[in-house]
Amino acid sequence: MTDYVDAGTAVNQGEFAGVTGFAPPVVRGLDHERLLHARSEPQNWLTYYGAYDGQRYSPLDQITTGNVHRLAPAWIFQSGAAGIHAGASTYAFEAAPIVVDGIMFLAGWDGWIWALDARTGSLLWRYKHAVPFDTPLCCGNVNRGVAVAQGKVFAVSLNAHVLALDAETGRCVWDVPFGDVRAGESATVAPLVVKDKVIVGSSGGEFGVRGHLDAFDLETGRHAWRTYTVPGPGEPGADTWPENATVRGGGNCWITGTFDPELNLLYWGTGNPSPDFDGEVRPGDNLYTDCVLAVDPDTGEIRWHYQYNPHDVWDYDSNMENILFEEDGRKLLGHFNKNGYFFVLDRTDGTLVRVTPFVDRIDWGEISADGTVTPQIYPDAEGEPVHFWPGPGGGKEWTHAAYSPRTGLFYVPAQDVGATITRRRQEFKEGNPYWGASVAVDTEDMAGYLTAVDAHGREAWRWTNDVPMCASVLATGGDVVFTGEPTGEVNGYHARTGELLWQFQTGSGIHSSPTTYSIDGRQYLAVPSGWGSWADGFLPGLIGGSHGDALVVFALPEH
Repeated sequence: MTDYVDAGTAVNQGEFAGVTGFAPPVVRGLDHERLLHARSEPQNWLTYYGAYDGQRYSPLDQITTGNVHRLAPAWIFQSGAAGIHAGASTYAFEAAPIVVDGIMFLAGWDGWIWALDARTGSLLWRYKHAVPFDTPLCCGNVNRGVAVAQGKVFAVSLNAHVLALDAETGRCVWDVPFGDVRAGESATVAPLVVKDKVIVGSSGGEFGVRGHLDAFDLETGRHAWRTYTVPGPGEPGADTWPENATVRGGGNCWITGTFDPELNLLYWGTGNPSPDFDGEVRPGDNLYTDCVLAVDPDTGEIRWHYQYNPHDVWDYDSNMENILFEEDGRKLLGHFNKNGYFFVLDRTDGTLVRVTPFVDRIDWGEISADGTVTPQIYPDAEGEPVHFWPGPGGGKEWTHAAYSPRTGLFYVPAQDVGATITRRRQEFKEGNPYWGASVAVDTEDMAGYLTAVDAHGREAWRWTNDVPMCASVLATGGDVVFTGEPTGEVNGYHARTGELLWQFQTGSGIHSSPTTYSIDGRQYLAVPSGWGSWADGFLPGLIGGSHGDALVVFALPEH
């Protein structure tokens, strides 16, 4: 048996009991046209959010408000752990399972990628990318998923490689580095395939690296373009930074973007500036950090931008999903920011349509109806602690909201937790963490909720928890909304009333993105369960919570 070779050929041949070593050729015909119309194949989950619009909505309706209470585990997949893990921080299972015609493709932490039979959970093949154990990681040993197209499975590795695997065998087709690990760059994003390109973003803003978005030819791995999120000297936006700050600016693109094919625009969020909390060393708005960028997928050109948090000193990354929807014929974009505000933009030109709060306690500052940001509490003096809400974990962290076109509601996992920040001047040194402060997130006086709001920010219902809600949400055609809790429960709610209809304890906290699919008319719900990652940033009281790496898949009884 050949197993775990070097980073470029770390393929398991499958020569052991119960593993076939190959998957059927279901991805071979998966082209751009099918990805454009992904929602017309509700039996599948073809791309990270289910479709390019980022809605995390499935029309599948076999599981309904009337029968969801009968859901039970259909199968469970566990990978286990062995050896020395990359990075000093904890691991977590954060992926969104992809399903194509009965075959599931799944990424795990520490370089794992698997192909599974989506009906039974049987392992077809597995791939292990060898990651150096001393890879610098800010916020956990994690990977958020894969993309599939034209016979290949695409993923990134913690040591900032983008990979293409043969979808039938798991063998590596090409492997291209796109970040400098020595400087603190890494990669955790699920790739997005658009036309003939695989698009990925970098991680590592807490090490002071310069963020970038990259595109690669999906057949050859040839680098097509790179867009830096911190402008160089003489480029538009450079005047929002001090001189020579671009080498340590942050602004990484570590969450998957969305795509409007009619406008031919990608919408990609960017992270916090660096250092996170010491704004005195980087005066100005610090473009293009904490922005949504509208990017031409063919060239990487930035067509427009909207900055949610000018001169961010609260660590309010704005990477999170930009959900595309329509209202009265107008093309809009919805974004729930870590700063606690819900933004609606015109996605044709970035014009602000409205902004409203979606969490209860916001005292860091205010944002007026016209988008004017007025900071009120921030770490402005060396060595003097300040407390603000939301803390750096945000009113919503990276885990995603969902939107149901049936109800017209957004479903948002909210975190109501504050933090105390003490600014400390720090000299930049390549490869070292560059926070500019000490951080203590509250361990008491916190709450969480799943909230349903309309496009005007009006709350329709709320389900309240005593800890923050830290998992992505899934909306379905059966009017059931699913998400998970940090304590391990996966929950099903009535999409119109918020009534909790079903609950199952998975054994470890959920910090992932559930998906749904069907095979031969039977609908399944796939939930990765495995607590960890940057828990000290949003829920330090559960740092020691039960770890795990189980994919739990549910279905209604067959009889």
